[in-house]
Amino acid sequence: MGAKGSAAKRQRQNETQRLRNKAIKTRIKHTTRTLLEIIKENKKQEAAGLYKEFATDVDKATTKGVYHKRNAARKKSRMMKKLNAIK
Repeated sequence: MGAKGSAAKRQRQNETQRLRNKAIKTRIKHTTRTLLEIIKENKKQEAAGLYKEFATDVDKATTKGVYHKRNAARKKSRMMKKLNAIK
């Protein structure tokens, strides 16, 4: 037996949100991996450009409730620290 009424609606909403959250997190993870590779190669210009994209993605995820604001701030801060360490 399936859920009825508002419980069924809640299940549909949860599934939609789960898929959206998964897509957003996957995109951020991919950007993070790419950014770390570029940082490892000491390409500061390229990394700076990609960092902007990374920060935008993280901020959007925060607005949509995927990440808590402090979690997002921590992610951006750690990445900026690595970016600034490039000579």
